[in-house]
Amino acid sequence: MREIVTIQVGSYSNFIGSHFWNFQDELHGLAESDEVFKNHSLNTDVLYRSGETQQGLLTYTPRLVSVGFQGSLGSMSSCGNLYSEKPSQSSDVLTWAGKVTTQASEPLKRNLFLQSLYMEEKNMNMVDGPDGRESDSHNEIQDKDIVECLENGVQYWTDFSKVQFHPQSLYQLSGLWMDAQEFNYGIGRDTFHNHQRGEELNERLRFFIEECDHIQGVQFIVDDSGGFSGLAAEFLQNIADDYSNVPVLLYTVRSPGSFANTKSQKLNISQSLHNAVSFSRLASFSKLIVPIGLSSLSASKASRRLCIKDEQPYYTSAVYASALHSLSLPFRMEHPGPTAESIYASGALNMYEVIHVLADQARQNMVSTLDVSMPAPSLTGNQVQGSLLDNFVSLTPEVEQDNEDMHAMECMTIHGVLGSGSRRAPVYEVKRTVQDAYEKAISRPKFSHLSVSCCPLPIPLPFPAIFGNSIGQHGELLETPITETPSRGPLEVHSIPMASRLRSSTAILPFLESRLENLRKLGIQRGAIGAQVLESWGFGRDEVEDLGETLSKLVNTLKPYSDISSDSD
Repeated sequence: MREIVTIQVGSYSNFIGSHFWNFQDELHGLAESDEVFKNHSLNTDVLYRSGETQQGLLTYTPRLVSVGFQGSLGSMSSCGNLYSEKPSQSSDVLTWAGKVTTQASEPLKRNLFLQSLYMEEKNMNMVDGPDGRESDSHNEIQDKDIVECLENGVQYWTDFSKVQFHPQSLYQLSGLWMDAQEFNYGIGRDTFHNHQRGEELNERLRFFIEECDHIQGVQFIVDDSGGFSGLAAEFLQNIADDYSNVPVLLYTVRSPGSFANTKSQKLNISQSLHNAVSFSRLASFSKLIVPIGLSSLSASKASRRLCIKDEQPYYTSAVYASALHSLSLPFRMEHPGPTAESIYASGALNMYEVIHVLADQARQNMVSTLDVSMPAPSLTGNQVQGSLLDNFVSLTPEVEQDNEDMHAMECMTIHGVLGSGSRRAPVYEVKRTVQDAYEKAISRPKFSHLSVSCCPLPIPLPFPAIFGNSIGQHGELLETPITETPSRGPLEVHSIPMASRLRSSTAILPFLESRLENLRKLGIQRGAIGAQVLESWGFGRDEVEDLGETLSKLVNTLKPYSDISSDSD
């Protein structure tokens, strides 16, 4: 087995992570009862660890380190819910003879969803009918109430999390008395080194890494819109120093709310410099970096069949989490053997192999775009639905649309797609369809690796109602939309087919060039108006020039060959 350790840094990354782990929990449960998910050929132990509580209860928890502000866990304890550990009480202060006043806030109450989980664990939420079986009507009403509660009341990522966590997983940044707007890159950078926070995070990561037999890599998700990216860069630097042979696949994520325009020139300068500095620093310590997050999901092509509320992280993070789940499937596909081929899954890759494919020795590229088809059309789709390849849309911002790069490298994952008769298409049929599509395409990448699984994306109960009324129970695209409701959720849609793609191509050039240009104009040129901002973040001139050099190398490795030859002339 080749284990993966996951790190989530920042509020939005934890929203994405909450959905991601809900998918894994749902898969694990359905594999025991549902025919569609019984033979998915996926090894969940790649992401999870087995353990035992002090009471002797067996546990199965994510191999995860999550970082957030103090108070960001809502009603959940920082020790998780499995273990009964309580924070140590401070000893009496003997040097003070006066009166002592204690002020304590009431703990947050569990919402209806979390209450149902608690009752389920205590075997109290099932109401039996007169024949001794569960009452379906009660469960249906209860599920509707839960869905309504989540649609209207999610404040914290833990509000919709159905997963149990290990005490080493949840880390809160205590002692930071500021809101998210004040938490800038420089403060985040300093936060890692103050009060032994860096040592504490390193110890938590070491706990998970050292118990791995053969770790294949670190899956790192960071909220790139504020100070958490500064903290993450320092964390990544330590990982690079301590685990130089462990590859890091880094997802930099941003919510639509982080793109809010401001009329303040000072804030605009600070934001432009943040984008450049953050990306350059993060890229320096990861083998492959994937920028994720559109300024508006609801107005993008990604929402063609979805109903997204940009202002709610609960909604937008569900889309990005679905893509990350899809991308990670090859990392945990079981190898059938040297001579056999599984009828349920094909194209297993470990994290190092994916990075090697996308980097390509000739280009040494380490920046990739993320494309997704959600839900993916059936293999027998009509012209309105389009083919699998026609339905990909980018979740990476500032990319060149309809880019044709003959030197592009890609890793594609397709799972749970429907074939003829609304059945799950077998692996060989998906492969043949994709091969035929590329043979008919005007242009095709230099190399494309395809991973296929018959296992669709399961839609757990705490998933938002983001599906349009043209999507059926199993993710099929209906010719006649269901007009009763504009959107459908987990009570109506139980699973969907998905397709995702990591692509290394020149489409990312606008993203990189804008960051390089802003850093040169605002931070490097003589008399640059952003020099003081960078200085306040702790960067000297030499460091800023190094950041510019990193971005310049990324741009130059992606430049079309015609541009390179003309420059040399």
